Amino acid sequence: MKRTTKKMQFMHNLIDRKQIYNIENSIVLLKKMTTSKFNESIDVSINLGINPKKSDQNIRNSTILPHGIGKHIRVAVFTQGKNVDIAKKCGAEYVGLNQLIKDIQINGINFDIAIASIDSMNTVSKLGPILGPRNLMPNPKLGTVTNDIETAIKNAKRGQIYYKNDKNGIIHVSIGKVNFENEKIKDNLNALLVSLKKSKPTSAKGLYIKKITISTTMSVGINIDLNTIGKTIV
Repeated sequence: MKRTTKKMQFMHNLIDRKQIYNIENSIVLLKKMTTSKFNESIDVSINLGINPKKSDQNIRNSTILPHGIGKHIRVAVFTQGKNVDIAKKCGAEYVGLNQLIKDIQINGINFDIAIASIDSMNTVSKLGPILGPRNLMPNPKLGTVTNDIETAIKNAKRGQIYYKNDKNGIIHVSIGKVNFENEKIKDNLNALLVSLKKSKPTSAKGLYIKKITISTTMSVGINIDLNTIGKTIV
């Protein structure tokens, strides 16, 4: 029989896994459960009323969180010509094309977001087997394949997040750090929900946002009462 650790027992004593909590209490409880020495992320799982087996109901989008995600975002930009100087001036950590691709093939991935100019995508496509599984492949639908390199980098640095549903129709994404002020966590969650609402497939019927669970990197999940989120998800 698997034994429950002291940490898990401590968390289970704080919450009832079967109960739903309002958003304010959820955040307070998350912070009480945090005992790690590092600054844990705030993670959200959102069950959507979509059929992921239908291509027209799959969701993939991005949004900018008003308070960022609480970490330094490392950006790689695949480009050439004058865009190289633009990318460097805007703070991209890795800039280039052929040499950058070789470095990634040899040394692996050391960045969080990849951006590519349109004229470089034919060359960048060879990194599909490396970037694809990590959801880092530049995509025009997400604004990461663009000739407006400056705006793309600024958005990434400001706290732009990318999300898509998994095979069960669930969105998993981080919306900040546990040391964020409670209101900032709420603001970031609302920004995500507004974006999700705009991304609702026209063919999806019935309840769209079915369940929201919030947790930290090391905590158990807390189910949120959707009625306490506000008008965002109506």
